[in-house]
Amino acid sequence: MADEPIEIDIPLVRRLIAAQFPRWADLPVRPVAHGGWDNRTFHLGDQMTVRLPSAAQYALQVEKEQRWLPKLAPQLPLPIPTPLALGGPGEGFPWRWSVYQWIEGDPARKERIPDLNEFAGTLAGFLNALRRIDAEGGPAPGPHNFFRGASPAVYDDETRRALDLLKGRIDTAAATEVWERALASQWEQAPVWFHGDVAWGNLLLHDGRLSAVIDFGTSGVGDPACDLAIAWTLLEGESREVFRDALSLDRDTWARGRGWTLWKALILVAGIGGAVPAEVEKAWKTLDEVLADHARSG
Repeated sequence: MADEPIEIDIPLVRRLIAAQFPRWADLPVRPVAHGGWDNRTFHLGDQMTVRLPSAAQYALQVEKEQRWLPKLAPQLPLPIPTPLALGGPGEGFPWRWSVYQWIEGDPARKERIPDLNEFAGTLAGFLNALRRIDAEGGPAPGPHNFFRGASPAVYDDETRRALDLLKGRIDTAAATEVWERALASQWEQAPVWFHGDVAWGNLLLHDGRLSAVIDFGTSGVGDPACDLAIAWTLLEGESREVFRDALSLDRDTWARGRGWTLWKALILVAGIGGAVPAEVEKAWKTLDEVLADHARSG
Protein backbone atom coordinates (compact mmCIF):
# COMPACT_ATOMS: atom_id res chain seq x y z
CA MET A 1 0.00 0.00 0.00
CA ALA A 2 2.74 2.49 0.99
CA ASP A 3 4.49 1.99 -2.35
CA GLU A 4 1.43 2.94 -4.37
CA PRO A 5 0.60 6.56 -5.24
CA ILE A 6 -1.81 7.99 -2.69
CA GLU A 7 -4.21 10.76 -3.55
CA ILE A 8 -4.10 13.19 -0.65
CA ASP A 9 -7.09 15.44 -1.10
CA ILE A 10 -9.88 17.18 0.79
CA PRO A 11 -12.19 14.12 0.94
CA LEU A 12 -9.40 12.04 2.50
CA VAL A 13 -8.68 14.70 5.11
CA ARG A 14 -12.37 14.98 5.96
CA ARG A 15 -12.65 11.21 6.40
CA LEU A 16 -9.57 11.06 8.62
CA ILE A 17 -10.76 13.92 10.81
CA ALA A 18 -14.28 12.50 11.11
CA ALA A 19 -12.97 9.05 12.06
CA GLN A 20 -10.23 10.06 14.47
CA PHE A 21 -11.13 13.55 15.73
CA PRO A 22 -14.91 13.80 15.44
CA ARG A 23 -14.95 16.99 17.54
CA TRP A 24 -13.51 18.75 14.48
CA ALA A 25 -15.59 16.93 11.86
CA ASP A 26 -17.79 19.95 11.09
CA LEU A 27 -14.88 22.31 10.41
CA PRO A 28 -14.23 23.22 6.76
CA VAL A 29 -11.16 21.78 5.03
CA ARG A 30 -9.35 23.59 2.24
CA PRO A 31 -5.82 23.43 0.78
CA VAL A 32 -3.09 25.72 2.09
CA ALA A 33 -1.82 28.02 -0.66
CA HIS A 34 1.77 26.82 -0.25
CA GLY A 35 1.16 23.29 0.93
CA GLY A 36 4.61 21.85 0.30
CA TRP A 37 5.79 18.74 -1.51
CA ASP A 38 7.18 16.40 1.15
CA ASN A 39 3.94 16.87 3.06
CA ARG A 40 0.46 18.01 2.02
CA THR A 41 -1.08 20.67 4.21
CA PHE A 42 -4.73 21.70 4.55
CA HIS A 43 -6.56 24.31 6.58
CA LEU A 44 -8.87 22.83 9.21
CA GLY A 45 -11.19 25.64 10.13
CA ASP A 46 -9.47 28.99 10.65
CA GLN A 47 -7.05 28.07 13.42
CA MET A 48 -5.59 24.66 12.51
CA THR A 49 -3.84 22.78 9.74
CA VAL A 50 -3.66 19.09 8.85
CA ARG A 51 -0.27 17.92 7.62
CA LEU A 52 0.08 14.54 5.93
CA PRO A 53 3.34 12.99 4.65
CA SER A 54 3.26 12.36 0.91
CA ALA A 55 5.54 9.29 0.96
CA ALA A 56 6.99 6.76 3.39
CA GLN A 57 10.33 8.56 3.74
CA TYR A 58 8.56 11.68 4.99
CA ALA A 59 6.40 9.74 7.44
CA LEU A 60 9.51 9.25 9.59
CA GLN A 61 9.35 12.95 10.45
CA VAL A 62 5.88 12.98 12.00
CA GLU A 63 6.63 11.59 15.46
CA LYS A 64 9.91 13.50 15.61
CA GLU A 65 8.09 16.81 15.21
CA GLN A 66 5.40 15.76 17.66
CA ARG A 67 8.03 14.94 20.29
CA TRP A 68 10.52 17.75 19.86
CA LEU A 69 8.68 20.87 18.69
CA PRO A 70 6.96 21.46 22.07
CA LYS A 71 10.39 21.23 23.76
CA LEU A 72 12.10 23.59 21.31
CA ALA A 73 9.36 26.23 21.11
CA PRO A 74 9.75 27.85 24.57
CA GLN A 75 13.48 28.39 23.95
CA LEU A 76 13.17 30.12 20.59
CA PRO A 77 12.59 33.82 19.83
CA LEU A 78 10.05 33.22 17.04
CA PRO A 79 6.96 31.00 16.81
CA ILE A 80 7.32 27.49 15.39
CA PRO A 81 4.56 24.95 14.68
CA THR A 82 2.54 23.71 17.65
CA PRO A 83 1.29 20.10 17.39
CA LEU A 84 -2.30 19.71 18.57
CA ALA A 85 -3.00 16.08 17.71
CA LEU A 86 -1.35 12.98 16.25
CA GLY A 87 -3.37 11.03 13.73
CA GLY A 88 -2.84 7.42 12.73
CA PRO A 89 -3.26 5.29 9.60
CA GLY A 90 -6.79 4.93 8.32
CA GLU A 91 -9.20 5.58 5.47
CA GLY A 92 -6.65 4.20 3.01
CA PHE A 93 -3.86 6.43 4.32
CA PRO A 94 -0.95 4.31 5.69
CA TRP A 95 1.04 6.69 7.91
CA ARG A 96 0.77 8.88 10.97
CA TRP A 97 -0.07 12.54 10.43
CA SER A 98 -0.48 15.72 12.44
CA VAL A 99 -2.85 18.53 13.30
CA TYR A 100 -1.10 21.84 14.03
CA GLN A 101 -2.01 25.30 15.18
CA TRP A 102 -2.17 27.59 12.14
CA ILE A 103 0.54 30.28 11.98
CA GLU A 104 -0.31 33.38 9.96
CA GLY A 105 2.35 34.75 7.63
CA ASP A 106 3.54 35.11 4.06
CA PRO A 107 6.41 33.03 2.64
CA ALA A 108 9.64 35.02 2.62
CA ARG A 109 9.96 35.94 -1.03
CA LYS A 110 12.70 38.50 -1.53
CA GLU A 111 10.36 41.08 -3.04
CA ARG A 112 8.30 41.03 0.17
CA ILE A 113 11.27 41.87 2.42
CA PRO A 114 11.91 45.64 2.59
CA ASP A 115 15.05 45.34 4.76
CA LEU A 116 17.05 42.23 3.87
CA ASN A 117 19.77 43.12 6.38
CA GLU A 118 17.28 43.18 9.25
CA PHE A 119 15.77 39.91 8.02
CA ALA A 120 19.23 38.31 7.91
CA GLY A 121 20.01 39.42 11.46
CA THR A 122 16.69 38.16 12.81
CA LEU A 123 17.13 34.79 11.10
CA ALA A 124 20.67 34.46 12.45
CA GLY A 125 19.35 35.21 15.94
CA PHE A 126 16.79 32.43 15.59
CA LEU A 127 19.41 29.92 14.40
CA ASN A 128 21.79 30.95 17.18
CA ALA A 129 19.03 30.33 19.74
CA LEU A 130 18.27 26.96 18.15
CA ARG A 131 21.94 25.95 18.34
CA ARG A 132 22.09 26.86 22.04
CA ILE A 133 19.30 24.45 23.00
CA ASP A 134 20.46 21.31 24.80
CA ALA A 135 20.91 18.69 22.08
CA GLU A 136 21.12 15.71 24.44
CA GLY A 137 19.01 12.86 23.05
CA GLY A 138 18.06 14.79 19.92
CA PRO A 139 17.64 13.02 16.56
CA ALA A 140 21.00 12.33 14.91
CA PRO A 141 21.33 12.56 11.11
CA GLY A 142 19.70 9.66 9.29
CA PRO A 143 17.00 8.65 6.82
CA HIS A 144 14.40 10.70 8.72
CA ASN A 145 16.08 13.94 7.53
CA PHE A 146 18.05 12.72 4.51
CA PHE A 147 21.27 12.96 6.54
CA ARG A 148 21.14 16.71 7.14
CA GLY A 149 23.61 17.43 9.91
CA ALA A 150 26.06 14.80 8.68
CA SER A 151 28.96 15.44 6.32
CA PRO A 152 27.93 16.51 2.80
CA ALA A 153 30.09 13.56 1.71
CA VAL A 154 26.95 11.44 1.99
CA TYR A 155 26.02 12.97 -1.39
CA ASP A 156 29.47 12.71 -2.98
CA ASP A 157 28.47 10.18 -5.66
CA GLU A 158 25.40 12.20 -6.63
CA THR A 159 27.39 15.43 -6.79
CA ARG A 160 30.14 13.88 -8.94
CA ARG A 161 27.50 12.52 -11.29
CA ALA A 162 25.93 15.96 -11.64
CA LEU A 163 29.34 17.51 -12.32
CA ASP A 164 29.94 14.99 -15.10
CA LEU A 165 26.55 15.73 -16.64
CA LEU A 166 27.22 19.48 -16.55
CA LYS A 167 30.64 19.48 -18.22
CA GLY A 168 30.74 22.28 -20.77
CA ARG A 169 27.72 24.01 -19.20
CA ILE A 170 29.28 25.28 -15.95
CA ASP A 171 32.75 25.90 -14.59
CA THR A 172 33.16 22.35 -13.34
CA ALA A 173 36.69 23.02 -12.09
CA ALA A 174 35.45 25.78 -9.77
CA ALA A 175 32.42 23.72 -8.68
CA THR A 176 34.65 20.74 -7.93
CA GLU A 177 36.89 23.00 -5.87
CA VAL A 178 33.88 24.18 -3.82
CA TRP A 179 32.79 20.60 -3.30
CA GLU A 180 36.17 19.25 -2.30
CA ARG A 181 36.68 22.19 0.05
CA ALA A 182 33.38 21.21 1.72
CA LEU A 183 34.55 17.62 2.15
CA ALA A 184 37.89 18.63 3.65
CA SER A 185 36.53 19.37 7.14
CA GLN A 186 33.94 18.19 9.61
CA TRP A 187 32.08 19.62 12.60
CA GLU A 188 34.49 19.17 15.51
CA GLN A 189 32.22 20.48 18.27
CA ALA A 190 29.39 18.79 20.13
CA PRO A 191 26.26 18.20 18.00
CA VAL A 192 23.85 21.14 17.93
CA TRP A 193 20.26 21.58 16.88
CA PHE A 194 19.65 22.62 13.27
CA HIS A 195 16.50 23.22 11.23
CA GLY A 196 17.64 21.39 8.10
CA ASP A 197 15.59 23.26 5.50
CA VAL A 198 16.02 27.00 6.00
CA ALA A 199 14.31 28.05 2.77
CA TRP A 200 12.07 30.96 1.83
CA GLY A 201 8.93 28.81 1.96
CA ASN A 202 9.62 27.84 5.58
CA LEU A 203 10.24 31.40 6.75
CA LEU A 204 7.10 33.47 7.35
CA LEU A 205 6.75 37.23 7.21
CA HIS A 206 4.46 39.70 8.92
CA ASP A 207 4.67 43.25 7.58
CA GLY A 208 7.83 42.26 5.73
CA ARG A 209 9.65 41.02 8.84
CA LEU A 210 10.53 37.47 9.80
CA SER A 211 7.76 36.35 12.13
CA ALA A 212 7.85 32.52 12.29
CA VAL A 213 9.79 29.46 11.16
CA ILE A 214 7.94 26.33 10.05
CA ASP A 215 8.55 22.78 8.74
CA PHE A 216 11.04 21.07 11.03
CA GLY A 217 10.80 17.77 9.15
CA THR A 218 14.52 17.66 8.38
CA SER A 219 15.62 18.99 11.77
CA GLY A 220 18.04 17.16 14.02
CA VAL A 221 21.28 17.49 15.94
CA GLY A 222 24.71 17.52 14.32
CA ASP A 223 26.60 19.90 12.03
CA PRO A 224 24.66 23.16 11.47
CA ALA A 225 26.29 23.79 8.07
CA CYS A 226 23.16 22.60 6.27
CA ASP A 227 21.29 25.63 7.66
CA LEU A 228 23.53 28.06 5.77
CA ALA A 229 22.10 27.51 2.28
CA ILE A 230 19.79 30.50 2.70
CA ALA A 231 22.91 32.69 2.48
CA TRP A 232 23.08 31.91 -1.25
CA THR A 233 19.47 31.08 -2.11
CA LEU A 234 17.88 34.25 -0.69
CA LEU A 235 20.44 36.59 0.85
CA GLU A 236 23.02 38.53 -1.11
CA GLY A 237 25.73 41.13 -0.74
CA GLU A 238 25.57 42.99 2.57
CA SER A 239 22.73 40.88 3.97
CA ARG A 240 24.81 37.74 3.48
CA GLU A 241 27.62 39.32 5.45
CA VAL A 242 25.19 40.38 8.20
CA PHE A 243 24.00 36.80 8.42
CA ARG A 244 27.52 35.39 8.45
CA ASP A 245 28.80 37.82 11.06
CA ALA A 246 25.83 37.24 13.36
CA LEU A 247 26.21 33.47 13.27
CA SER A 248 29.94 33.55 14.11
CA LEU A 249 30.67 30.20 12.51
CA ASP A 250 34.16 29.28 11.33
CA ARG A 251 35.33 29.27 7.70
CA ASP A 252 35.21 25.49 7.47
CA THR A 253 31.54 25.42 8.46
CA TRP A 254 30.79 28.04 5.81
CA ALA A 255 32.67 25.94 3.26
CA ARG A 256 30.49 22.96 4.16
CA GLY A 257 27.44 25.21 3.88
CA ARG A 258 28.51 26.11 0.35
CA GLY A 259 28.91 22.40 -0.32
CA TRP A 260 25.35 21.60 0.78
CA THR A 261 24.06 24.47 -1.36
CA LEU A 262 26.15 23.43 -4.35
CA TRP A 263 24.95 19.81 -4.15
CA LYS A 264 21.28 20.80 -4.25
CA ALA A 265 21.77 23.32 -7.06
CA LEU A 266 23.81 20.87 -9.14
CA ILE A 267 21.32 18.01 -8.98
CA LEU A 268 18.50 20.35 -9.98
CA VAL A 269 20.23 21.91 -12.96
CA ALA A 270 21.59 18.50 -14.02
CA GLY A 271 18.06 17.08 -14.04
CA ILE A 272 18.69 14.58 -11.25
CA GLY A 273 16.33 16.16 -8.73
CA GLY A 274 13.12 16.07 -10.76
CA ALA A 275 12.41 19.77 -10.26
CA VAL A 276 9.89 21.98 -12.01
CA PRO A 277 11.30 24.63 -14.40
CA ALA A 278 10.92 27.48 -11.89
CA GLU A 279 13.04 25.58 -9.35
CA VAL A 280 15.67 24.83 -11.98
CA GLU A 281 15.88 28.51 -12.89
CA LYS A 282 16.42 29.42 -9.24
CA ALA A 283 19.04 26.68 -8.93
CA TRP A 284 21.04 28.21 -11.79
CA LYS A 285 21.06 31.53 -9.94
CA THR A 286 22.05 29.84 -6.71
CA LEU A 287 24.89 28.05 -8.47
CA ASP A 288 26.17 31.37 -9.79
CA GLU A 289 25.99 32.88 -6.30
CA VAL A 290 27.90 29.99 -4.71
CA LEU A 291 30.69 30.01 -7.29
CA ALA A 292 31.03 33.81 -7.19
CA ASP A 293 31.11 33.85 -3.39
CA HIS A 294 33.71 31.11 -3.31
CA ALA A 295 35.86 33.05 -5.76
CA ARG A 296 35.67 36.14 -3.53
CA SER A 297 36.15 34.60 -0.11
CA GLY A 298 37.40 31.04 -0.56
